[in-house]
Amino acid sequence: MGRAVFKGDVPLLVLVVLAEAPCHGYAIAREIERRSGQGLGVREGTLYPALRVLEQEGLIEGQWETLQSGPARKVYSLTQSGHAELARRIQAWRDYAQSFGQVLGGNDVQPV
Repeated sequence: MGRAVFKGDVPLLVLVVLAEAPCHGYAIAREIERRSGQGLGVREGTLYPALRVLEQEGLIEGQWETLQSGPARKVYSLTQSGHAELARRIQAWRDYAQSFGQVLGGNDVQPV
């Protein structure tokens, strides 16, 4: 697993993954790892609280899925409000990244 994702960034990554298709928690974490080329890792201690908050905010909804083999699992999907919030958060992230990049400038900082 790569670098741990900051707690505040997890909700955006979850929304992005769920915009593609409904997923259960473990699959969300693995998809974030896959899309980042194993550069980002999401721990259960940050993922599941983020899922609960997103569900409470009405941005995602969870449905229990019963499997013939193995325990039931909760599968999450993006709500209509979640799609709108995702677009807003992506734009906010892009604005932040652009501002951050402007501070860094084109200077290559070399380690001392």
